Amino acid sequence: MAGRIKDEDIQLVRERTRIDEVIEQYVTLKNAGGGSRKGLCPFHDEKSPSFNVRPSVGSYHCFGCGAGGDVFKFVMEIEGLSFVETIERLAAKAGITLRYEDGGTPGPRRDPNQRPRLLAAHREAGEFYATTLQSSPDAQAGRQFVKDRGFDQAAAETFGMGFAPRGGEQLVAHLKGKGFTDDELVVGGLASRGSRGLYDRFRGRLLWPIREMTGEIIGFGARRMFDDDRVEAKYLNTSETPIYKKSQVLYGLDLARRSISSSGQAVIVEGYTDVMACHEAGVKTAVATCGTAFGEDHARVMRRLMLDDQAFHGEVIFTFDGDEAGQRAALKTFNGDQQFVAQTYVAVEPRGMDPCDLRLADGDAAVRELVASRIPLYRFVLDNMLGKYDLDRGDQRVDAIREAVGLASAIRDRSKVDELLREIAGRVGTDVDQVRSEHRRRVAIAAKTASSAASAPAQGTGPGAPHGPTDEAPLPSPAVNFGQPQFADEREALKAIVQHPHLVAVHADDLDDNDFTHPISKVIWKHVEAMAWPSGPDTTWLPKLADSITDDDAKRILSIAAVEPMRAREGNTGAVVTAVILRLQMLTLGRRIGEIKSKLQRTNPIEQADPYNQMFGELIALEQQLRGLRDRLLSGDVPS
Repeated sequence: MAGRIKDEDIQLVRERTRIDEVIEQYVTLKNAGGGSRKGLCPFHDEKSPSFNVRPSVGSYHCFGCGAGGDVFKFVMEIEGLSFVETIERLAAKAGITLRYEDGGTPGPRRDPNQRPRLLAAHREAGEFYATTLQSSPDAQAGRQFVKDRGFDQAAAETFGMGFAPRGGEQLVAHLKGKGFTDDELVVGGLASRGSRGLYDRFRGRLLWPIREMTGEIIGFGARRMFDDDRVEAKYLNTSETPIYKKSQVLYGLDLARRSISSSGQAVIVEGYTDVMACHEAGVKTAVATCGTAFGEDHARVMRRLMLDDQAFHGEVIFTFDGDEAGQRAALKTFNGDQQFVAQTYVAVEPRGMDPCDLRLADGDAAVRELVASRIPLYRFVLDNMLGKYDLDRGDQRVDAIREAVGLASAIRDRSKVDELLREIAGRVGTDVDQVRSEHRRRVAIAAKTASSAASAPAQGTGPGAPHGPTDEAPLPSPAVNFGQPQFADEREALKAIVQHPHLVAVHADDLDDNDFTHPISKVIWKHVEAMAWPSGPDTTWLPKLADSITDDDAKRILSIAAVEPMRAREGNTGAVVTAVILRLQMLTLGRRIGEIKSKLQRTNPIEQADPYNQMFGELIALEQQLRGLRDRLLSGDVPS
């Protein structure tokens, strides 16, 4: 029976798990200064990064959608796991053996999508198929195919290639022997039901495991090997399952992810062997779609990896066959190219060879040269567009110009628009001024159309419409005013407390409830006071604090404070924290001084001499204390 995981083991998992390393399996993170890292949020679609991670405190927060928490919450949200399943997964990766209360043991848990069990079944299937390819006489045709396509055993192992036995029942028997149920095998797409019971989904086919970015197998691509195969399709892929959505998966992304992120380049090819050929040739950024066209969901994945926004440019290079089908694919990609800010290119082999055939014919260098010879996608489209017209005829040249200038609106780099217009003029054989004039006319028409659309009533517009998120965006009600200027120092103090509690600890005796005026920060401080201050950096301190807070607004503010960079200039962290605390104390003293001055004005020094003198003495002491704090702040020991 499954028991409760011991608290000390949960803390050990937390300590040994770096939140940025886990999140980077799904999102590319760039350094954002102040110890914070930033990327595109995996929980909502965005084009500018507002997803912040602060590894030192083990927390993340998105200023766009408000998602935030620790590494456990991230894994739970993105993988759909329970808390216990999350701990067990992270513990396994960290090499930690978990202990359970009352002698309990881990066991299967009810999951709406059966995800953990389906992943485990696919992991076992991948190992079974790979072993079959390496050793079974039945798989000789598969091994020969691998060799004929120019790959050795090491390449096959790198990509986890396998072979499905022809008999049609071996995998089912193997997985059922491992404790998997009939329903799990059918739902996962590994088996099908027939009149005589379950049979293997893939039979007598060479297989490629399809993996998530994390490396988990979620499906398979299978190539026909034998003429008597009753399924005539050359390639057969896993059908849609709870863990496999082909519109969101790119083959080879688990291997290419880091290279894509570091180089800012992605090469989109058409098949499994093309991905292998590119990687073997040194093009480590190659990926392929799995039996479907490159679509919006694929683009979102690429954006998150490449940080594809105005600050980070990259290249997306599509390889297409030079035939008519390849040209249609390129045109379709161009029409959907608004998904990318990255420069989009196309690489076409003149003889119509795909990367795998090219590598076989001319070697690894030829594959690298193919990618290096890429041309802008708009130029490839222009060639196809102008090919429809008889440019020896004047009326056809006019029509060609009118269609061609429409490409300019799709070019991301506006500085290249005039270059394209010159190129159109040269290709058509006309004066560039004529092309520019046609382009201006088209732009004017588009602007007029946009103006008309903007003047029409639309939902979500007008004075009350919400503004786009920024790093200093107002927070949701009722905590919205916490982002206003009068709470700036209070907000900075919370950041210092949450991000560097061991440095704030030396000032803890000087702080109290009066230093915080906003109701949200008061709630958080109340919980902070109830905790023991850490003596050094402690990744468990913030999660414990977060767990103790039940107020949703306070949790939201805490999440933001954990990842938002402190506004002080770069410098000694201890000095920065001290300066923040001093400012907070100066604000408290300033408020108290204002209150006493107000009372003094309302107090008669003759008739109420004793209380007046008492308040006056307190005022002198407070002002002296304030000057002392100001002198410390301006002394140079801490940033001002």
